[in-house]
Amino acid sequence: MSQTYSAPVLFVPDLVVLPGMVVPIPLDDAAQATVDAARSSESGKLLVAPRLDDRYPTYGVIASIVQVGRMPGAGIAAVVKGEKRAHIGTGTPGNGAGLWVEVTEVDDPEITDEVKALAGEYKKLVLAMLQRREAWQIIDAVNKMTEPSDLADTSGYSSWLTDVQKRQLLETPDVGERLTLLIDWTGEHIAETEVSDKIADDVRNGMERQQKEFLLRQQLAAIRKELGDDEPEGADDYRARVEAADLPEKVREAALREVGKLERASDQSPETSWIRTWLDTVLDLPWSERTVDSTDIKGAREILDADHHGLDDVKDRIVEYLAVRARRADRGLQVVGGRGSGAVMVLAGPPGVGKTSLGESVARALGRKFVRVALGGVRDEAEIRGHRRTYVGALPGRIVRAIGEAGSMNPVVLLDEIDKVGSDYRGDPAAALLEVLDPAQNHTFRDHYLDLDLDLSDVLFLATANVIENIPSALLDRMELVTIDGYTEDDKVAIARDFLLPRQADRAALTADEVTVTEDALREIAADYTREPGVRQFERLLAKLLRKAATNLESGKATAPIVIDEADLKEYLGRPRFTPESEERTAVPGVATGLAVTGMGGDVLFIEANSVDGDAGLKLTGQLGDVMKESAQIALSYVRAHAEQLGVDPAVLDKAIHVHVPAGAVPKDGPSAGVTMVTALVSMATGRKVRADVGMTGEVTLNGRVLPIGGVKQKLLAAQRNGLKTVFIPQRNEPDLDDVPAEVLDALEVRPMVDVADIIASALESSEQQAISAA
Repeated sequence: MSQTYSAPVLFVPDLVVLPGMVVPIPLDDAAQATVDAARSSESGKLLVAPRLDDRYPTYGVIASIVQVGRMPGAGIAAVVKGEKRAHIGTGTPGNGAGLWVEVTEVDDPEITDEVKALAGEYKKLVLAMLQRREAWQIIDAVNKMTEPSDLADTSGYSSWLTDVQKRQLLETPDVGERLTLLIDWTGEHIAETEVSDKIADDVRNGMERQQKEFLLRQQLAAIRKELGDDEPEGADDYRARVEAADLPEKVREAALREVGKLERASDQSPETSWIRTWLDTVLDLPWSERTVDSTDIKGAREILDADHHGLDDVKDRIVEYLAVRARRADRGLQVVGGRGSGAVMVLAGPPGVGKTSLGESVARALGRKFVRVALGGVRDEAEIRGHRRTYVGALPGRIVRAIGEAGSMNPVVLLDEIDKVGSDYRGDPAAALLEVLDPAQNHTFRDHYLDLDLDLSDVLFLATANVIENIPSALLDRMELVTIDGYTEDDKVAIARDFLLPRQADRAALTADEVTVTEDALREIAADYTREPGVRQFERLLAKLLRKAATNLESGKATAPIVIDEADLKEYLGRPRFTPESEERTAVPGVATGLAVTGMGGDVLFIEANSVDGDAGLKLTGQLGDVMKESAQIALSYVRAHAEQLGVDPAVLDKAIHVHVPAGAVPKDGPSAGVTMVTALVSMATGRKVRADVGMTGEVTLNGRVLPIGGVKQKLLAAQRNGLKTVFIPQRNEPDLDDVPAEVLDALEVRPMVDVADIIASALESSEQQAISAA
């Protein structure tokens, strides 16, 4: 029979206590007063009820206080055990400061067969849930329950029920109704769990050969499948992106075809990722973006002059290009992207002369974007044309990537080290560059990955190379050759003063007031510490010099200002690495000074000849190529045939002749050493030394004619660097002297020659001169 009595009430937020539950409840001041009131009462019990925001609770649970103590977080809590469901009546007076109410215990109704059946069904659902979670201890406890009311009230521990649902169970005295609610809610939760588990199983089945990205895609696909939503949204809506993009008509049609394939394909198909990547690449390209070229001819020349010293030929060519474009624009003849509007130049010269940095200056002068494409060591044709989309990991070629990086369709693209391109079984990249650099073809350049026509005709291509001979002739034919042969000593001093020294001083955190390098010191570095056509090593030495100066200032060894003169260089840089050696090398007969061109620019070449007793013949050493070996054979044949004219005793030439070109570790080839070999052989045969201040270059024939050669400017620059005074060149190379700087021609006596006999007569010391030098 129901009992009615008074009890203090404890309102609990965010927690619903059902009969049979044992829970800890944190105590504030009001809750502590309620617990104290209950403990001082005769029954020692209290009423635990949920705190509701919208109404006063009508039901609660009569609970006994198990324990009161401190929680790990230093707060006070009471552990209570729910015993019986009770109806809350009106407030009544009671002991202590807690709120007392009149409560009526709710007795469980009689258990019918229907209630037992509901309890059995609910027990099966609960056990199924617990078995999925492998909660075996709880399963044993549930199996032992026989009372339907107790079984229903265990739902207070269920994590899948909300507080609202638990309050509804608390306010439902009838056991059958409670079980019915629990069966519905638990069945729904099991169905949701099965769906989640199915999704998890689907994902796990595809994880063995996939990485994290594929896992996320599989989860997304499984969720979309359950929701019936197969359409991508937001950023993945490629159709909307293609329609909104400013694409050429043919490109738009191709992109929409791929979008259609993407929409029809399953997300499980690997083809979808290929299509997405292709669409992203197409949409990222600047199909309609172009920068406006500067038409300020004077301003462009000022930019080029400010960035580089000398190089007038290159600067003139760039200004000419700008002038033509400006005139076409004034007359309405310029068509953006039109055929033939591009220009292809190759800047050829030794390292360190400023080829790459010149490309950046050209872009600034034109007002265009600049992109550098490094071609050194490229051996795969796909690096230029792109990979076909059927290959795993396919990418567009370097040209397409450069256009995307620039963000415009008319950038300046520098093809760096084009002479270092190789070829192997993967194809010939140089052949692929033919279409890129041919103005008659590059308006429809087709990358294998894009498989779309890309207009490159408005791109300004610049290429750099060290050795022109290494560029395939068909590729060189598509380019305009502009040579940068190197700098004179005066050029190097000016470059160091105006460009290199300020840059290195800034890197060393030095100002002009702290360190000054005199012009005599700069000239000494250029003459005796470096021997190069460019200024790369020169800049390294300046950096070393300024670092040591900064160290001296920081350590207190020196005080500002520091003035570094020619006499101070030994302290900062050590002894000079290069000194004139022509006089030493030609101090004996049989040694002549030639001039050659290497990948590092012009250089002097000493050729030695000697003879020993033995069978007549010619021995060659020094890693000579076939052409150079033939030059030696021709030289010996010429000297033997003209021995009397040259004053040579034929008997000397019947011995074993040995011709050697020092620096034997360096391969050498070319016909331009022919006249030098003839001179060395005659010097050896006559015993007359070759003048130390004389250098020569030229191909020789069997009858002594001097034929033209290449690289005259670089060879004369090398002659000046090495302290020579007179240089013999072929007469047919005389027009090449127009390209040689005036200060070089002033420092050298350049003598064009037709016959090698005239060179020998001028190059060999006379008997009187030799006697004087010996004395």
